[in-house]
Parts: sequence; C-alpha cells; structure tokens
Amino acid sequence: MAQAVRVQGRDSGTAGRDGLAIVVAGGIVLALSFGVRSVFGGVVEPLSAELFGGRIEVFSLSIALQNLVWGLAQPAFGLLADRYGDRRAIWLGFAFYVAGMAVTILGTTAWAQHLGAGVLVGMGISGTAFGTVLAVVGRAAPEAKRAQYLGIASAMGSAGQVVLPLLTAWLIEWLDWRLTLLVIAAALAPMALCIPLLKAKAPAEPAGGATPLSSPSADPPTIDPPAIDPLGRTIAAAFGHGSYLMLAAGFFVCGFHLAFITAHLPTYVQNFCLSTGSAADLRTLGLQALALAGLANIAGTLLAARLGSRFAKPHVLAAIYALRAVVILLFISLPLTPLSVMLFALAMGLLWLSTVPLTSALVLVMFGPRAMGTLFGFVFLSHQLGGFAGVWLGGWIFDRTASYALVWYLAIALGIASAATHLAVREAPAMRPGLAFGG
Repeated sequence: MAQAVRVQGRDSGTAGRDGLAIVVAGGIVLALSFGVRSVFGGVVEPLSAELFGGRIEVFSLSIALQNLVWGLAQPAFGLLADRYGDRRAIWLGFAFYVAGMAVTILGTTAWAQHLGAGVLVGMGISGTAFGTVLAVVGRAAPEAKRAQYLGIASAMGSAGQVVLPLLTAWLIEWLDWRLTLLVIAAALAPMALCIPLLKAKAPAEPAGGATPLSSPSADPPTIDPPAIDPLGRTIAAAFGHGSYLMLAAGFFVCGFHLAFITAHLPTYVQNFCLSTGSAADLRTLGLQALALAGLANIAGTLLAARLGSRFAKPHVLAAIYALRAVVILLFISLPLTPLSVMLFALAMGLLWLSTVPLTSALVLVMFGPRAMGTLFGFVFLSHQLGGFAGVWLGGWIFDRTASYALVWYLAIALGIASAATHLAVREAPAMRPGLAFGG
C-alpha cells in the first residue's frame, strides 16, 4: 500500500510538472503570436503613406483579411491537431507566420500585403493562437483546474501585447516601417523552443464529452467503438446545440471589438486627440494605450477565470460585454485627451481577453476536451468574422467620412446584443452522461 501511495504521488508530481511546463510554454507561444499581430496598427500610417498614397483602407483590408483567414483556418488547424497531434499543427502555424512577415516586409503592392500581412500571417496566428494552444492546455489540465490553467495561459499571452507595441513605438521613431517589422518578426524565434513542450494526452472519455465535468471522480464509461467517426459525430452534435451556437454568435462581438481597436486606435488617437503633440507622438500614444490594455488584460483575464469558477460562466460573459458597451460609450462621449485614451485602454484591457478562458471552458463543459481544438476552432471562426468586419469597416468608413463614429456606435450596439445572447447560454454537458452523441 505504501509503495502504491509513493508511486501515485510520484506520478501526480510528474503530471503536475508536465502541466506547468505546458501552461508556461503555451503562454509564451500565445504572447509571441498575439504580440506580433498587435503591432500592425502602429505601421498603418507609414506603410500606407509609402505604398498607397496615404489611403489606409488598403492595408486595413490586409489586416481584415488576416482576421478572416485566422478564423477560417482555425477549424482546420483544430482538426489537424485533434487528428495528427498538437505540435504538428503549431509548427505549421509557425512556418506560415514567418513566411507572412517576410512577404509583408518585402512587399510593395496591395496584393503582396494582402498575401503577407493578410493570408499568411492569418494562417500563422491560426496555428499558434487560442484554438490550438488552449486545446493542449485544456487537455493537460486536471478537470478541477481547467478554468484556472486556461486563464493563466491566456493572461500570459497578454504579455506580448504589452512589450511588442512599446518596442514598435520606439523602433518606428528610429527605423522605417520595414526594418521595424523585421525586428518584430525576429521576436517569433523563441516560439520554436516552446513548441516541443506542447504535448498533452486526451483524457480517456467518449468523444463529445458525455461524462459531465462536474463529476471528475467518475470512471469513464465503457462503450463499444462507434459506428461512425466520433469526432464527426461531436461536430454534428455541436451544430445542433443551441447554447453552442449562441456562444459562437456572441463571440463575434469580441472579435469586432478587439480587432477594430487594435488596428485603428493609433490612427484614431493621431487624428482626433486634443493634444499639441506631433502626429508621430500621438501614434505612439495609441501604441502605448494598446500596451496598457495588454497589461491590464493580465489581471482581467485572471479575474474572469476566477469569477467563472464561482459564478455561472455565461453570466460573467454577459457582464463583460455589457461593461464593454458602457466603456466605449463613455470614451466617445468625453473629450479625447491623452488621459482619456489611457483610461479607456485600462478599462478595455480589463475586459480584453477575459472572454476567452470563459468561452473555451464552456466548450469543454458542453462537449469535453477530446474535440476541443475543432469545436473551439468553429467558435473562434465567428470571433474572426467579427474581427474582419471591425477592421475593414473601420478603414472603409474612415476613408469616406473622416470619422470612426459609426463604428464606435455599432460596437456599443453589438456589445449589448452579445450580453443578452450570453444570458441564454446553458452551462451544462450537451448530452446525458454515459451516452454517445446521437444515442
């Protein structure tokens, strides 16, 4: 008996260390992936001035395509990870990311920027961001600590959004936009050291999460091999589940908010802030605001994960979206000053990625971890459709009206709609325990 206890303790300790290594490695990959993508808003003006006669709509479309491709490719990367291994999917994403940055730096035409900053970087983010990385973390985490592990990894991902925009703001004063992006692209290198650590086994449970997450001590039921592909059956069940569809619909708004602000806040501040600073100074202020949002997001994501373990996750999500609408309304109603910009960044940062651990945890609650990569990939596709709409509309409307007002009001309306949608989401397994989907 004593020997058994010692073996069990050793195994538990090893599992704990492995889980910690996966969380840290996953957090670093997320930090680099999100940090690099967050700098594009800082080069919109100089890149557009050199290549497109000052029209920001062209490169805004590139960034919008980036968000769209990121979302469209996410289910494919999730499926690749679920079927052939997480690390293979992440390595592929890393390769796309590096290639995309190279094309962006060397490109001189609109099509080159659409391919580089748009398609290839979008594919790269898809393979190295939430859908694939959080799937590994979710599989590695003990059931009782999944929300906490997902929150820690998501919060670590914000570190890149703190450091890299600040680095870009400093570099762009001394270098042109191409050399600035070259230095930023080099920051992806440490990702290659972390990817080998991202390996986690899926729990032995039926695909579709039939065993409820509220019963971690229950032995997985013994079932006969399914007659059809269990992953395909889980996907079909998800698209027939109302709460899953509402979760995806609500996540559209998160993408709209984050992508629009990330891509256009530096330009908004540069053109409308009441300050005596130069255009370059105000653009730097916008990048500094994004960095502050990333810093505040660390605390906000950890707080949201904790609240999600104490209260109903859909209700916490509804509160987050409602608060976003209030923060945006106050921001555009008050005079735009350097102080109001930083206060807005602080408030939005607390609400920034706090939706992600809660949304991914709800997918786990509904369907279990085995198909997490694929199912979260489809939810994230909705997020990125919102991102495409936010970035593209921002550039299109600004070039035609010289104002972002319509986009800000749309962001407020969408926040209210998403809050209402999440109130209808049920936090429960999608099927009765012990039954495969369709049973």
